[in-house]
Amino acid sequence: MPIRESIKLKNITVEFDKGFVCKNINWTIQSDQHWLICGSNGSGKSALAAILTGAGDIERGVISGVPRRIGVVSFEAQAELIEAERRKDDADIMDVISEGTPVSEIIAGVCKDQSMADELCTKFGLNPLLNRAFRKLSTGESRKVMLIRALTCNPQLLILDEPFEGLDANSLKALQQHLLHVSARVPIVIVLNRLDQCPDFITHVAYVSDGELTQQIQRDDKESYQQLHQLLHLKTADLTVPPADPDTTIPALDPSQPLVQLTSASIKYGDTVIFDQLDWTINPGQHWQLSGPNGSGKTALLSLITGDHPQCYVNDISVFGFKRGSGESIWQIKQFIGYVSTALQWEYTVGTSLRNVIISGFYDSIGLYSKYTDHQRNIANQWLDVLGMRDRADETFTGQSYGDQRLLLIARAMVKHPPLLILDEPCLGLDDMNRQRVLALIEIICARSESTVLYVNHHAEDKIAGVENYLALGT
Repeated sequence: MPIRESIKLKNITVEFDKGFVCKNINWTIQSDQHWLICGSNGSGKSALAAILTGAGDIERGVISGVPRRIGVVSFEAQAELIEAERRKDDADIMDVISEGTPVSEIIAGVCKDQSMADELCTKFGLNPLLNRAFRKLSTGESRKVMLIRALTCNPQLLILDEPFEGLDANSLKALQQHLLHVSARVPIVIVLNRLDQCPDFITHVAYVSDGELTQQIQRDDKESYQQLHQLLHLKTADLTVPPADPDTTIPALDPSQPLVQLTSASIKYGDTVIFDQLDWTINPGQHWQLSGPNGSGKTALLSLITGDHPQCYVNDISVFGFKRGSGESIWQIKQFIGYVSTALQWEYTVGTSLRNVIISGFYDSIGLYSKYTDHQRNIANQWLDVLGMRDRADETFTGQSYGDQRLLLIARAMVKHPPLLILDEPCLGLDDMNRQRVLALIEIICARSESTVLYVNHHAEDKIAGVENYLALGT
């Protein structure tokens, strides 16, 4: 029978072995819901599912409504069963090598529905192996045994962690059909790395990041589901940053010299001092986070670097090998910079295609007014692949969501592989889902490109993997 009440995790924090913690979990599973838990490797998705089985030590919070009979399939449960078989050998006082428990007995130990077990053994091709020792099975074969045990124990809840791993095509099809049938009477929680394996009966999706349940969406919320699909694409796919266009060359810089160097820099308006005596050096490959509250001088500091602030010429500033005030033009400086800001997004109101938005980065234009090359088109398509938007290449930029526009503008800024990529409050105005997508893209750029990233935001605690240098203004 299905569970009679909702399962509720209220502000749960659970610590597991090796110090991993699931924290601040608030989650309700209704009796008519089926959940998919997803996230990148090491995010804690398996740990979240394991909480429902009683795993880990609850540090705080309350869990209620968990049924008594749970069918569980996981690598951990599989390993525990194999280890239990090995312990039987260790306990053999007759010094006789045990053949191990046969598969038929492993299944019978929990089975409450023999006819279903027989049917599944046939569909999974296990009948020839019923007399073989469980510990002698392959990984895929032992996974089938775990599935049969879970499905035939008369479960009130099914928890399946990567149930499709290691299954052959026929067994996979049989399992999917059986789970569809079971879903009519038993709530199911499935953990998957790949969202494209999501079964049709799933009603809700939970996304886990760094031990926190950061997103809970309904499957039929198409926009949120698409955004989550893109987030997983950015987080879990083996993505590479597309190459630069060899015909759109930026002059080479001396890698031994800093990109930016400010010495005792200050900005003052009359008697008002924004900042004073600021020394700051940005070296190639040295990613920085610049943070501070409103009015602390973040935007003013950026404008010193870009040459847009009138006081840049009364300060000791070197950028990309140029000494400020030595006759350099603003365009000589800006060719080395990719820039993304909310203001740019407000200005980018032309109804050009997504592909053309990215290509416009080669020309530093808002819109595309030059004939592009086949190579530039190909690079733009590769960026759309990274963003998970290739199928929308010819749609209009203005018709996209606010979060998708932000991702496209970051790709536009990166298309030339600028030595310095400035991301000025890239998450401003974004909800949590879109914020996570933007941060995931920035992490890819930090890890897999030669561009140095300057990430500007309000909150110093909002960190990005790969950014290890911090400058806080107004503190």
